[in-house]
Amino acid sequence: MFSIIQAAGWPIWLLIICSIVALALILERLYQLRQSRVAPPNLLDEVIGVTRTSLPTPEVVSKLAENSVLGGVLAAGLRSVIAEPRITEDALRQSLENAGRSAVHQTERYLNALGTIASAAPLLGLFGTIIGMIEIFGSQAPGGAANPQMLAHGISIALYNTAFGLIVAIPSLMFYRYFRGRVDSFQLSMELAAARLVPHLMRFAVRGPAST
Repeated sequence: MFSIIQAAGWPIWLLIICSIVALALILERLYQLRQSRVAPPNLLDEVIGVTRTSLPTPEVVSKLAENSVLGGVLAAGLRSVIAEPRITEDALRQSLENAGRSAVHQTERYLNALGTIASAAPLLGLFGTIIGMIEIFGSQAPGGAANPQMLAHGISIALYNTAFGLIVAIPSLMFYRYFRGRVDSFQLSMELAAARLVPHLMRFAVRGPAST
Protein backbone atom coordinates (compact mmCIF):
# COMPACT_ATOMS: atom_id res chain seq x y z
CA MET A 1 0.00 0.00 0.00
CA PHE A 2 2.81 2.40 0.87
CA SER A 3 4.47 1.70 -2.46
CA ILE A 4 1.21 2.60 -4.23
CA ILE A 5 1.00 5.85 -2.30
CA GLN A 6 4.58 6.64 -3.26
CA ALA A 7 3.85 5.86 -6.90
CA ALA A 8 0.73 8.03 -6.85
CA GLY A 9 2.65 11.09 -5.74
CA TRP A 10 1.72 13.85 -3.33
CA PRO A 11 -1.80 14.55 -4.77
CA ILE A 12 -2.96 11.20 -3.36
CA TRP A 13 -2.71 12.58 0.19
CA LEU A 14 -5.62 14.93 -0.46
CA LEU A 15 -7.75 11.94 -1.43
CA ILE A 16 -6.55 9.95 1.57
CA ILE A 17 -7.69 12.76 3.88
CA CYS A 18 -11.06 12.85 2.09
CA SER A 19 -11.44 9.09 2.45
CA ILE A 20 -10.74 9.22 6.20
CA VAL A 21 -13.22 12.06 6.73
CA ALA A 22 -15.85 10.32 4.57
CA LEU A 23 -15.46 7.06 6.49
CA ALA A 24 -15.83 8.87 9.81
CA LEU A 25 -18.98 10.67 8.62
CA ILE A 26 -20.50 7.46 7.26
CA LEU A 27 -19.93 5.58 10.51
CA GLU A 28 -21.27 8.49 12.57
CA ARG A 29 -24.43 8.79 10.46
CA LEU A 30 -24.99 5.03 10.45
CA TYR A 31 -25.03 5.18 14.25
CA GLN A 32 -27.08 8.35 14.62
CA LEU A 33 -29.69 7.59 11.95
CA ARG A 34 -30.82 4.31 13.45
CA GLN A 35 -34.58 4.11 13.77
CA SER A 36 -34.36 3.57 17.52
CA ARG A 37 -32.53 6.90 17.92
CA VAL A 38 -34.65 8.92 15.52
CA ALA A 39 -38.22 7.60 15.27
CA PRO A 40 -39.04 4.46 17.29
CA PRO A 41 -42.07 2.86 15.61
CA ASN A 42 -44.24 2.52 18.74
CA LEU A 43 -43.29 5.74 20.51
CA LEU A 44 -46.36 7.74 19.46
CA ASP A 45 -48.75 4.98 20.56
CA GLU A 46 -46.99 4.84 23.92
CA VAL A 47 -47.28 8.62 24.36
CA ILE A 48 -50.98 8.56 23.49
CA GLY A 49 -51.50 5.68 25.89
CA VAL A 50 -49.74 7.46 28.76
CA THR A 51 -51.66 10.69 28.14
CA ARG A 52 -55.05 9.08 27.58
CA THR A 53 -56.54 10.51 30.77
CA SER A 54 -54.13 13.24 31.88
CA LEU A 55 -51.01 15.13 30.90
CA PRO A 56 -47.70 13.70 32.14
CA THR A 57 -45.41 15.31 34.68
CA PRO A 58 -42.47 17.47 33.53
CA GLU A 59 -40.08 14.66 34.51
CA VAL A 60 -41.84 12.24 32.17
CA VAL A 61 -41.79 14.82 29.38
CA SER A 62 -38.05 15.34 29.88
CA LYS A 63 -37.45 11.59 29.62
CA LEU A 64 -39.52 11.53 26.44
CA ALA A 65 -37.40 14.34 24.94
CA GLU A 66 -34.24 12.35 25.68
CA ASN A 67 -35.67 9.16 24.19
CA SER A 68 -35.15 10.03 20.52
CA VAL A 69 -35.45 12.80 17.94
CA LEU A 70 -39.15 12.09 17.53
CA GLY A 71 -39.49 12.08 21.32
CA GLY A 72 -38.14 15.63 21.35
CA VAL A 73 -40.80 16.72 18.86
CA LEU A 74 -43.63 15.09 20.83
CA ALA A 75 -42.26 16.52 24.08
CA ALA A 76 -42.37 20.01 22.56
CA GLY A 77 -46.10 19.60 21.94
CA LEU A 78 -46.71 18.33 25.46
CA ARG A 79 -44.74 21.21 26.99
CA SER A 80 -46.75 23.72 24.96
CA VAL A 81 -50.05 22.36 26.28
CA ILE A 82 -48.73 22.13 29.85
CA ALA A 83 -47.35 25.68 29.74
CA GLU A 84 -50.45 27.18 28.09
CA PRO A 85 -53.67 25.29 28.89
CA ARG A 86 -55.66 27.67 26.66
CA ILE A 87 -53.41 27.08 23.66
CA THR A 88 -55.05 27.17 20.25
CA GLU A 89 -54.70 24.43 17.68
CA ASP A 90 -52.75 26.71 15.37
CA ALA A 91 -50.30 27.59 18.14
CA LEU A 92 -49.84 23.93 19.00
CA ARG A 93 -49.21 23.03 15.37
CA GLN A 94 -46.69 25.86 15.12
CA SER A 95 -44.86 24.60 18.18
CA LEU A 96 -44.63 21.10 16.72
CA GLU A 97 -43.52 22.47 13.34
CA ASN A 98 -40.72 24.45 14.97
CA ALA A 99 -39.57 21.38 16.88
CA GLY A 100 -39.82 19.34 13.69
CA ARG A 101 -37.62 21.73 11.74
CA SER A 102 -35.00 21.54 14.47
CA ALA A 103 -35.25 17.74 14.44
CA VAL A 104 -34.81 17.54 10.66
CA HIS A 105 -31.80 19.83 10.88
CA GLN A 106 -30.34 17.49 13.49
CA THR A 107 -30.79 14.42 11.28
CA GLU A 108 -29.24 16.22 8.29
CA ARG A 109 -26.05 17.05 10.19
CA TYR A 110 -22.82 16.27 8.25
CA LEU A 111 -24.71 15.20 5.11
CA ASN A 112 -23.59 18.29 3.21
CA ALA A 113 -19.99 17.50 4.09
CA LEU A 114 -20.38 13.93 2.83
CA GLY A 115 -22.00 15.17 -0.37
CA THR A 116 -19.17 17.65 -0.86
CA ILE A 117 -16.59 14.88 -0.58
CA ALA A 118 -18.55 12.76 -3.07
CA SER A 119 -18.46 15.68 -5.54
CA ALA A 120 -14.91 16.81 -4.88
CA ALA A 121 -13.15 13.42 -4.90
CA PRO A 122 -13.34 12.94 -8.71
CA LEU A 123 -12.09 16.51 -9.16
CA LEU A 124 -9.16 15.80 -6.86
CA GLY A 125 -8.49 12.65 -8.87
CA LEU A 126 -8.55 14.74 -12.03
CA PHE A 127 -6.15 17.17 -10.40
CA GLY A 128 -3.77 14.27 -9.73
CA THR A 129 -4.18 13.16 -13.32
CA ILE A 130 -3.16 16.61 -14.54
CA ILE A 131 -0.11 16.53 -12.27
CA GLY A 132 0.75 13.16 -13.78
CA MET A 133 0.41 14.53 -17.30
CA ILE A 134 2.75 17.38 -16.37
CA GLU A 135 5.24 14.78 -15.16
CA ILE A 136 4.88 12.91 -18.46
CA PHE A 137 5.50 16.02 -20.55
CA GLY A 138 8.37 16.95 -18.27
CA SER A 139 10.01 13.61 -19.02
CA GLN A 140 10.49 14.64 -22.65
CA ALA A 141 14.05 15.77 -23.22
CA PRO A 142 14.73 18.70 -25.58
CA GLY A 143 16.25 16.30 -28.12
CA GLY A 144 13.08 14.19 -28.24
CA ALA A 145 14.30 11.31 -26.03
CA ALA A 146 12.10 10.49 -23.04
CA ASN A 147 13.23 9.68 -19.53
CA PRO A 148 11.63 6.25 -18.89
CA GLN A 149 11.69 6.67 -15.11
CA MET A 150 9.95 10.04 -15.16
CA LEU A 151 7.53 8.79 -17.80
CA ALA A 152 6.54 5.80 -15.65
CA HIS A 153 6.20 8.03 -12.60
CA GLY A 154 3.92 10.44 -14.45
CA ILE A 155 1.70 7.58 -15.68
CA SER A 156 1.49 6.20 -12.13
CA ILE A 157 0.41 9.55 -10.74
CA ALA A 158 -2.23 9.98 -13.44
CA LEU A 159 -3.77 6.51 -13.15
CA TYR A 160 -3.59 6.02 -9.38
CA ASN A 161 -5.17 9.39 -8.60
CA THR A 162 -7.98 8.88 -11.10
CA ALA A 163 -8.76 5.43 -9.70
CA PHE A 164 -8.54 6.50 -6.06
CA GLY A 165 -10.73 9.52 -6.70
CA LEU A 166 -13.46 7.23 -8.01
CA ILE A 167 -12.93 4.78 -5.14
CA VAL A 168 -13.61 7.60 -2.67
CA ALA A 169 -16.42 9.27 -4.62
CA ILE A 170 -18.62 6.27 -5.46
CA PRO A 171 -19.19 4.93 -1.89
CA SER A 172 -19.53 8.50 -0.56
CA LEU A 173 -22.23 9.28 -3.11
CA MET A 174 -24.05 6.00 -2.45
CA PHE A 175 -24.13 6.59 1.32
CA TYR A 176 -25.11 10.23 0.83
CA ARG A 177 -28.14 9.17 -1.23
CA TYR A 178 -28.96 6.45 1.30
CA PHE A 179 -28.83 8.88 4.22
CA ARG A 180 -30.91 11.45 2.34
CA GLY A 181 -33.58 8.81 1.80
CA ARG A 182 -33.58 7.91 5.51
CA VAL A 183 -33.84 11.55 6.53
CA ASP A 184 -36.79 12.07 4.18
CA SER A 185 -38.47 8.95 5.58
CA PHE A 186 -37.93 10.09 9.16
CA GLN A 187 -39.23 13.56 8.30
CA LEU A 188 -42.45 12.07 6.95
CA SER A 189 -42.82 9.87 10.05
CA MET A 190 -42.41 12.87 12.35
CA GLU A 191 -44.90 14.95 10.36
CA LEU A 192 -47.52 12.19 10.52
CA ALA A 193 -46.89 11.67 14.23
CA ALA A 194 -47.28 15.40 14.93
CA ALA A 195 -50.49 15.56 12.91
CA ARG A 196 -51.90 12.66 14.90
CA LEU A 197 -50.81 14.12 18.24
CA VAL A 198 -52.44 17.54 17.76
CA PRO A 199 -56.11 16.48 18.08
CA HIS A 200 -55.19 14.21 20.97
CA LEU A 201 -53.55 17.04 22.93
CA MET A 202 -56.29 19.52 22.09
CA ARG A 203 -58.61 17.46 24.32
CA PHE A 204 -56.67 18.87 27.27
CA ALA A 205 -56.84 22.48 26.11
CA VAL A 206 -59.15 24.67 28.19
CA ARG A 207 -62.09 25.98 26.18
CA GLY A 208 -63.90 29.22 26.80
CA PRO A 209 -62.82 32.75 27.78
CA ALA A 210 -60.09 33.37 30.29
CA SER A 211 -61.13 34.41 33.79
CA THR A 212 -60.76 38.08 34.78
